[in-house]
Amino acid sequence: MLCGCGRSDGSEITESVCTLIHLARHGVAYSCFAPVGLQRHVVDHLTGREESGAGVGSREMMREAARITRGNMASLAELDVREFDMLVLPGGFGAAKNLCSFAFDGVNMTVREDVQRTIAAFYAAKKPMGFICIAPIIAAKVLGTKATVNGRAGPGLMLTLGVDNFETNPAAAAANMFGNTHRNCATREAVTDSVNRVVTTPAYMDDAATPHDVYVGIGKCVDEVVAMARGGVGAGV
Repeated sequence: MLCGCGRSDGSEITESVCTLIHLARHGVAYSCFAPVGLQRHVVDHLTGREESGAGVGSREMMREAARITRGNMASLAELDVREFDMLVLPGGFGAAKNLCSFAFDGVNMTVREDVQRTIAAFYAAKKPMGFICIAPIIAAKVLGTKATVNGRAGPGLMLTLGVDNFETNPAAAAANMFGNTHRNCATREAVTDSVNRVVTTPAYMDDAATPHDVYVGIGKCVDEVVAMARGGVGAGV
């Protein structure tokens, strides 16, 4: 599931491409989806400033994400959980802006209804999911013990958003507040919640991470998700 193209306003490109490479490495036939709608912001990735004014225009999430996937893209509304064995969400600050409102509202965040419904459906079907970088905050909100999932209290997840220095990583603190257990994790590693079939990896939550660090960590995340989908239980952390 993607949400645009670019680390500051859409899906993080390196994380997304690494995910696709590792899925292909396992021989996984995948489809790519994004919600229909505009990105919350358009950011100049050279200056880091939000673009506005005449001539800037707007960016549609699905059309922008198609840049990453070579056009292999469909609306999230078309995703039928029965046709898929797993779900993976790369990060990028756009995930915290477009798929949920964490970037704006912090612990008072909400999750897009279609995104929440999709995650809840995969969870109910006991199909594994992987969340990368900031994307685990979405899983934390949807499946934490403070949430209601398919009419019942959420299970609470064991997950990572990197290192839980709560002053510099408020997402880790928020995940705990939502009724989950945060685990510190190096960029080249992943945290596996075998009970709830959810795997997370920090990726660029570590500002010092190299592309290779991110590639290795996402590889371990995808390895675990694929193993679960093929009948394994995951190594756990």
